[in-house]
Amino acid sequence: MLRMLGTQGPLPIDLAQLPPEAAALIAQMQQRLEQQDQQLAEHVRELAQQQSLLERKDRELALRQTKIEKINFELARLKRWKFGAKSEAMTAEQRQLFQDTVAEDEASLQAQLAALQASLPEASKTPKAPARKPRRQALPQHLRRVEHRHEPEDTTCGCGQSMVRVGEDISEKLDIVPAEFFVHRHIYGKWACRCCQSLKQEAAAAEIVDGGIPASGLVAHTLISRFVDHLPYYRQETINARSGVHTPRSTLAAWAGYAGAALEPLYDAHKRFVLRARVLHADETPVALLDPGAGKTRRAYVWAYARGELDVQGGVIFEFCLGRGGQYPVAFLSGEDGAWNGTLLTDQYAGYDSAMDARVYPMRVAAGCVVHARRKYDEVARAGTSPVAEAAIKRLAQIYHLEGSLATMPAEHRHKGRQECMQWDGRPHP
Repeated sequence: MLRMLGTQGPLPIDLAQLPPEAAALIAQMQQRLEQQDQQLAEHVRELAQQQSLLERKDRELALRQTKIEKINFELARLKRWKFGAKSEAMTAEQRQLFQDTVAEDEASLQAQLAALQASLPEASKTPKAPARKPRRQALPQHLRRVEHRHEPEDTTCGCGQSMVRVGEDISEKLDIVPAEFFVHRHIYGKWACRCCQSLKQEAAAAEIVDGGIPASGLVAHTLISRFVDHLPYYRQETINARSGVHTPRSTLAAWAGYAGAALEPLYDAHKRFVLRARVLHADETPVALLDPGAGKTRRAYVWAYARGELDVQGGVIFEFCLGRGGQYPVAFLSGEDGAWNGTLLTDQYAGYDSAMDARVYPMRVAAGCVVHARRKYDEVARAGTSPVAEAAIKRLAQIYHLEGSLATMPAEHRHKGRQECMQWDGRPHP
């Protein structure tokens, strides 16, 4: 039955009553309508798939855009570190590293500039103002002076009269005497009593290397060359060989081992002194450790613990550890004379958490480094997208200014000055 739309609603039509041609046409139309319905459903499915694909592409684009912004941010930060002015003061050692390199580069560039200017035609050269001669600093007064007198052989004038000394010019030249090896001869006299048949002799002087050839001065020089001047033992061996002294690197290393054992009591005493402070600063830095069994180097760490900057007498002690785990500060702060208690200032590295656990060490207080916190705010503030970071930088500047004005005061006066001069909102106290 086929229904046709009439004035009173769909009218039923019997296909059997229609001519064969009309029935075939209607059946064909029904088949086309069913095909169109199937195609429409297929298009709907394709549109849904395309919509899902577009949404996924949008998410991927957003993720890529976020990564690009992060990379741009990191690049801007690296450029500021490399080329920008430093907002934090460097130590003298850090500044010297840069100044030495800058001096070398400046001398090289000046030499290249002079060579290029010399190769230019005369017409293209522009006259320049005479360069100011740098003032030479006076040589240190504590250095030993060796005087060399230079006087004329004949002080008689051509007219026959004797000349009178009216002054002098002094020129100082800096020189050096290379390291000199010399030998201490210890002569122990033997005294005998013929009557009692007894013998008396002075005991041998104590040395760092008992029974060895190095005196304490040579051992100290070896340690300073190795650990302060960073001269490997094989280079020290070559340097000593120029003076005709044979000191194999294995011998130098053995001397350093003897010296380390002799210095352990001093290290323990210094550790006790540092741990008597109520405020400690702690940090760790990686160092390369030779691993002969593996044929390469591995990463070890040197942990530093320093008394507060405002302590009357400062002190810092280092501990070499094979790793960076929390067990190392826990063991160090335990101490032989009892566990240390006080305020520990760190960069909030998680390795210190176990040593500052309030359940185990209730008398310890964890403090964060303001300089490390400021760096994070500074990175965000330079991007210009966070008013909160800009406000934090201004507030920290006020805190720095206040701390600078109170730095020379005793601890109790500094605490009182902080309470009177500044509230945490950055406004002056009424």
